[in-house]
Amino acid sequence: MVTPIIQPATQSLYDEDYYLWLRTTINQLRAGQFSAVDLDNLLEELETMGRSEKREVKSLLTRLLEHLLKLIYWDRERERNEGHWKGEIRTFRREIKERLQESPSLKPYILEIFDECYQDARTEASDRSQLAIDIFPSIPIGSLEQILDENWFPEYNHNHHGKPD
Repeated sequence: MVTPIIQPATQSLYDEDYYLWLRTTINQLRAGQFSAVDLDNLLEELETMGRSEKREVKSLLTRLLEHLLKLIYWDRERERNEGHWKGEIRTFRREIKERLQESPSLKPYILEIFDECYQDARTEASDRSQLAIDIFPSIPIGSLEQILDENWFPEYNHNHHGKPD
């Protein structure tokens, strides 16, 4: 029987040449050679893919919230950075939207992590701005729907440095 010989070879391939292992596994699956597939590593890879999708969405949402907080509360830097921050906000929104279109089952997950991401974003915004964390409200500045809406920007003081326009 050929299987015992192929199996260890494929498993060592995983450690020696990941891309070649990937191509070999795809070819084995396409050819219906299921007994030859390195199942342990394949399952591990699939689980890792799921985790990394979740991690990426969480990171994008946190960065989005951080930039919204800086836009609203970091008065001293707003005039210089407003355009850049708004561009980043747009990019993060688009990337989250694309992830949710590719994987609609991540929608409940994003709701589940929303508050945690908001608190992380408060800390990040405080660290980067050197403003006290209390300046950033502990309750989210908008609903998830608003935060992800490409046309929604929260109200903030448009007067630069507190001077009237």
